[in-house]
Parts: sequence; structure tokens; C-alpha cells
Amino acid sequence: MINKNKVVNKKIALIGFPMDLGADRRGVDMGPSAIRYENLEEKLEKFGYKVTDFGDIDINISETQKIKNSKLKYLPEITKTSKILANKIENLLEKKFFTLILGGDHSTAIGSIAGISSYCRKHNKTLGVIWIDAHADMNTELTTPSGNIHGMPLAIALGLGEKSLTHLNGFSPKLKKENVALIGIRDVDFNEAETVKKMNLNVYTMTDVDKMGIHRIIAKVLGDFKNRVDHIHISFDMDGIDPDLAQGVGTPVPGGLTYRESQLLMEMVADCGCMNSLEMLEVNPILDSKNKTAFLATELILSALGKSTLYD
Repeated sequence: MINKNKVVNKKIALIGFPMDLGADRRGVDMGPSAIRYENLEEKLEKFGYKVTDFGDIDINISETQKIKNSKLKYLPEITKTSKILANKIENLLEKKFFTLILGGDHSTAIGSIAGISSYCRKHNKTLGVIWIDAHADMNTELTTPSGNIHGMPLAIALGLGEKSLTHLNGFSPKLKKENVALIGIRDVDFNEAETVKKMNLNVYTMTDVDKMGIHRIIAKVLGDFKNRVDHIHISFDMDGIDPDLAQGVGTPVPGGLTYRESQLLMEMVADCGCMNSLEMLEVNPILDSKNKTAFLATELILSALGKSTLYD
């Protein structure tokens, strides 16, 4: 069911979602600009891609809003803008673009996955998601210790939690639990962990990475998806990488993916030729040094889209 062509869609739509309402720490709203600053469009075009940058979706900053529900902070604005993002992505997929989303905190995935899932549903396709993150993002308003919605997007995609978010575009869930794989997980809240175990999700913690190696893990994930999904989306939270390499992230956790592990993961995705959309999230230039995390995010995007040591 997966397209075997090694070269992915050459027509790329770039869209920014400068969201930082999902977290307490400010700064990730500048992530899209930080990645663009690394000449992402120019570098992609060097590899033969035709890139159209559709700019950023407008999001009201926290200073203009009040928190009405401490368990679902900034819910109205996140719901509104996620709907806009979902519709934008669905329309771009209809126009045969490969969608490349630059976040923003991980609540970005609420809208992106809603839009991709709507497109897949309309075309009788099955969505699979590879979730690279230090965190499981499986909290709901009933389990969250913080009320930060960036800790909830995967649960929402799976149909758990606040209905205004789970039912974006009029249906839920957006994703079947057997069609998601979490990689790099190492920081999970207690009640959140119970949800993950109850749902029996495919989780590869950093302990699993240490034991199995990233090559075996991503090969297994892609192999499992091979006959089960038609559209693979990668949701890459930069805090999945060790903070010694990616310090400019909202919620750093020690002991993450190494440079070569993260690059190999993306290179194997490129070799598969089976990725249909990608989002790079949680770059926080305020916490960074000389934009190194945004540079690494750019390099990972290029690797996922075919850059290798020996290239034409």
C-alpha cells in the first residue's frame, strides 16, 4: 500500500504555525522563523524541490487572552487556529503538495493531524503517524498536571479528551492506535503512562533505543506500516533529541537521541520513499545557542527528503 518510489513528491508546501499557547514556556512561536532563517527553502530547491511558502497562520498571543480553564489553557484560541491549520493542510494535500509544517509547540499536531486525517478519510486512505518525542503527549484534561495542551495532542488524535479538539472537522478518532509509533520517549507522567499501557500503543522508549538500536526500530515501524497504511506522517518534536545537541527546545529531557540516531532515522525514511507529510516542532530560539537547534532541524528535514553523503 505504500508508494515504493524512493523520490517523494517534489512539490512542497511550507506552512508555519507559530503556536506557543500549548506550553508555559514562551519562545517556540519563533521556531518557524528560526528554521526559515537557516535557508530551508533554498536548500530544498537545491535538491530539486519546488517550494511554495504559504507563510504563518495568525495566532493571538497569550497576553491578549485569559485562561478560562486551568486544565485546558487557552482552549478557545488553540481550537480556532487548529481548525484553520487543519483546513489549510487538507486543501494543500488536495492540490498534491507534500506538506511541511513548522511549529510551534506540539499542540500544532492537533490541527495538522486533523487535516491530514480528513484528507485520508475523503480518499479512503489509512493514516500512520511516527511520533518522535521525549514525551508521550497522551494526557487529557483529567490527567494533566499542568493544563498545557501541548502534552495532549496524541491523545486527542486518538479520540481522548476535550470534544472540541477531538472532533475537529466533525469526526473522531483521527488515528487508529495500531497505526502510531512513538520513538524516543523518556519522560511520561504517571497517569499518562497508565493511558499508554491501557491503549497498548507501540512505544519505543530510549531504553528500547539503547537495547535495539534505532536502525532496527525504524525498520520495524516502517515494515509494520508497509501493508497497513497509505499515508505516513512524521511528527518530530526536537526535544526527542538529546539537549546536549538540541538545547533550544521548550521541555528538554536528558538522554535523548544522538545526532547519528536522529539522522539515520530520517535517512531510512527517505530510503523508504513512503513519507507523505512532516512537521518539525518545539524549536525555541530564546533557549538556543547560535540557532543550532534550528540548524539541526533543517538538516533533519533535508535528510528525510533525500539528502545523503553521496548525492547528485
